[in-house]
Amino acid sequence: MAFCVHCGQMQGDGIRFCRFCGGQQPGDQLIARLRIEAEAVRYQVQQMQAQQIQYQQQQQQQQQQRGW
Repeated sequence: MAFCVHCGQMQGDGIRFCRFCGGQQPGDQLIARLRIEAEAVRYQVQQMQAQQIQYQQQQQQQQQQRGW
């Protein structure tokens, strides 16, 4: 399922025009490219979150070693 880029209503995949507002929807190639880009961004966010957790754990270990 997809959502209209104009009004936000839920649409079926492959719909060219929104059945609610009549707005033209992006083509399949654009949607596929955007999904790939979104997945790449999601992966980068997950990597940054993992690095942040690792950094916080290292900081906690260093504080425990110092006796804080």
